[in-house]
Amino acid sequence: QVLLVESGGGLVQAGGSLRLSCAASGSTFRDKTVDWYRQPPGKQRDLVATITSGGSTMYADSVKGRFSISRDNAKNTLYLQMNSLKPEDTAVYYCHIRVYPTDYWGQGTQVTVSS
Repeated sequence: QVLLVESGGGLVQAGGSLRLSCAASGSTFRDKTVDWYRQPPGKQRDLVATITSGGSTMYADSVKGRFSISRDNAKNTLYLQMNSLKPEDTAVYYCHIRVYPTDYWGQGTQVTVSS
């Protein structure tokens, strides 16, 4: 069982920055790939960024160069630094980890970017 709790969302103007955090319970965090997803209103949930246990990262094209994913295994915490935010980044952001065969999700944190 893994519990994920996101924080750090809020309302920001276009061009601004936010840093999301995801605190994970359990001892499996450091050995797993973890992700950030987002779901805009009325749309599907899409992958934003991934970080492996070794620290390799991957980003959706829409956020490359603006977002940065990182992890602190000592704190069992995942981060997403979001810079140069755009109105189209408005969504509920979720952290995700797969501990086979189960996918675990946090409750989500709302990010709203005003124009």
